[in-house]
Amino acid sequence: MRPLRYSINTTLDGCVDHREGVPEPQMHKHAERMIAEADALILGRTTYLMMEEGWRDPDQVAAMPEWMQSFATAIGAAKKYVVSGVLTEVDWNAELLGGDLRQAVTELKNRPGNGLYVGGVQLPTALAQWGLIDEYQFLVHPRVIGHGPRLFDGLEQPIDLTLVGREEFRSGAMVLRYRGRE
Repeated sequence: MRPLRYSINTTLDGCVDHREGVPEPQMHKHAERMIAEADALILGRTTYLMMEEGWRDPDQVAAMPEWMQSFATAIGAAKKYVVSGVLTEVDWNAELLGGDLRQAVTELKNRPGNGLYVGGVQLPTALAQWGLIDEYQFLVHPRVIGHGPRLFDGLEQPIDLTLVGREEFRSGAMVLRYRGRE
């Protein structure tokens, strides 16, 4: 069974609004490595559309710093499964993940491979409640925002985690990796 890993950028106070982080080269290189290790990404509609808008247009990408362009290449090439009750079709190396979400993700996990990554805010909350996330990876930006969407709003039960790794960037941001407690 391949693991499902959740990755999200967050501020110190738990704000997960993508506009509140401060991007820098080390973060993008880290994200590229994550994507390269994954067999596929699982994204909700909002995250898929946001990523497509930010990273798909070649002219827009060409205007970015080089360290951002390589991330655009990585995310563009990645296989993507999109969860949506609104979208009827997707492209950009993506396919809609239909039917019962819990069952569909379980079936993806049961396939052989290196693992899957899930991003976003609402979708991972549902997957966490079902116990489907094997590893949580928080890229914590050294900022306090005081507003915005928060990690796991609406989670019904606490999830106890064990720290299994961390990486610090020159900017003061840190990647904290956790697995569920046995």
